[in-house]
Amino acid sequence: MATPAQGTALPPQAAPLPPYGAPATPQAAPQAAMPAAAYPGPPQSPAPPAPSGTNGEERAPLVPGAEQSYPAGAADAAHPRPATDPAVPHRPGLLKTAAPQPAPGQAAAPGQTAAPGATGSQGAPMDAPAAPVAGPDAPQEGTDGAFIPHPGDGGPRPASAPTPHAPGPHPASTDHGPTPTPDYAPLPNHTPTPQGAWHQYDPWSAPLQGGPVAPPAGRRSRRGPLVVGAVALALLAGGVGGGIGAYVERYGGLSDIKLSQSGADEGGRKPDSVAGIAQTALPGVVTLHVRGSAEQGTGTGFVLDHQGHILTNNHVVEPAGSGGEISVTFSGGQTAKAKVVGRDGGYDLAVVQVEGVAGLRPLTLGNSDSVRVGDPVVAIGAPFDLANTVTAGIISAKQRPITAGGKKGDGSDVSYVDALQTDAPINPGNSGGPLVDAKARVIGINSAIRAADSGGGPDGDSQAQGGSIGLGFAIPINQAKRVAEELINSGRATHPVIGVTLEMEYAGDGARVSERSKDGRQPVLPGGPGAKAGIKAGDVITKVDGAPVHSGEELIVKIRSHRPGDTLVLTVQRGGKERSVRLSLGSSSTG
Repeated sequence: MATPAQGTALPPQAAPLPPYGAPATPQAAPQAAMPAAAYPGPPQSPAPPAPSGTNGEERAPLVPGAEQSYPAGAADAAHPRPATDPAVPHRPGLLKTAAPQPAPGQAAAPGQTAAPGATGSQGAPMDAPAAPVAGPDAPQEGTDGAFIPHPGDGGPRPASAPTPHAPGPHPASTDHGPTPTPDYAPLPNHTPTPQGAWHQYDPWSAPLQGGPVAPPAGRRSRRGPLVVGAVALALLAGGVGGGIGAYVERYGGLSDIKLSQSGADEGGRKPDSVAGIAQTALPGVVTLHVRGSAEQGTGTGFVLDHQGHILTNNHVVEPAGSGGEISVTFSGGQTAKAKVVGRDGGYDLAVVQVEGVAGLRPLTLGNSDSVRVGDPVVAIGAPFDLANTVTAGIISAKQRPITAGGKKGDGSDVSYVDALQTDAPINPGNSGGPLVDAKARVIGINSAIRAADSGGGPDGDSQAQGGSIGLGFAIPINQAKRVAEELINSGRATHPVIGVTLEMEYAGDGARVSERSKDGRQPVLPGGPGAKAGIKAGDVITKVDGAPVHSGEELIVKIRSHRPGDTLVLTVQRGGKERSVRLSLGSSSTG
């Protein structure tokens, strides 16, 4: 009687089985016939066992086609088994052998129980005859320690059901490829019983015929970790790919050319640079939108004081008339309504006022008499309604006699300007904007340009829509300051006069006094400044304070550049002879 592993004694009624390949003893009961599929070939010689491991395990070499199923051994008292227990499949290559037994007549080793007729390992012949083996449906007797022949595994095999193996590679399966996952079905002539301890799933059993058998509830599938790993790998790949795509989209390919670039310049600018001048002057510059019953327009102005007075050109606000609307927009974006305080067509100047506006930034006024040709200047305005536009240039000339206006035909709207000339670009919409020097002080009011398709005129006139060609003209601030003060204080401005009527059609050099009355007016106003200085009808004035005069318009411009009450020295030609006279300028008011 063989002793099973772990030293468990076998009951005496469990008889030893004959070794594999040996004929059954006469005492053995006839064994039930096995199905033909259970024995695919002739018996093979047992293979030598592998070196013994711990716990009495021995590993035998694998033999092709050795995976078979056999009826289980008889049940014992400790492990009851149903009478209809099916054959238990067993994987070749790993088997449990009985612990070594002493030879007949030899005492058993400590921890072992000697059994009558016990044999050694390796399937040596046993003294006791084999117990009868019944068919699959017959009641089984015996104990778990009984061994039955097992073709191909090289030794006896316990008749008890094998312990389920944990997932993963089998200790003895390193010499062949992965085990396929076959479909399983109950063995023929076997009635399935409820799944229990004797119906554990054996992943290394031989394939069975029929449909699939569900794995036991206690076994964890390896598909879950594989799915989780695949999902994690996909997420990682997606993240890496997305990062690379974002980098390529933002910075280009890894091999794209990268151009060097200096860092951001956060430094300031010198106050006398164009940027420094613009930074100082822009907060005090405004854009005016004027709307009247017949027309509308855009112009520029600048703040004079904290009371909200703004200086601009007369032709900018003229479309509003007496019932129009004027909107003022500051450089910061704030807007406010404005009203006309006073305007003068002869100087082409006007003052408007806004109320309820805080944080006004008045510009500093300079001295236009101190300006020299070649001085740098900056023009600020809204050319073609492009607000806060800055252009730079120089003073090209001084005391340019400019006339503008004249739409009314009677000369009442003609402005005479002893202008500063600049090559700073000035275009329609710059009208009324400041012309500032290197210290951001206002030295003129941009008022007119000479366009390539016109003979000159205010930049808001239709004649000047050709754009700047580098010939811009500004009213000197000294003249504009006096007119602005008068408009703010009295609502009207005064003009200096000499009390004579000029012949504007005279083609000779100089300004000629009319010889006859015109429109009911005498050529020389009795009691006026000219009469007091001795000027007579037909005289030709050729110089003012030594400066040549070539036309009537030029004489008016020279006179208008002074204040009423100023004393001038005029050079007069009469009868081919020249003489000088002193004249104190009179005054006339408009408004």
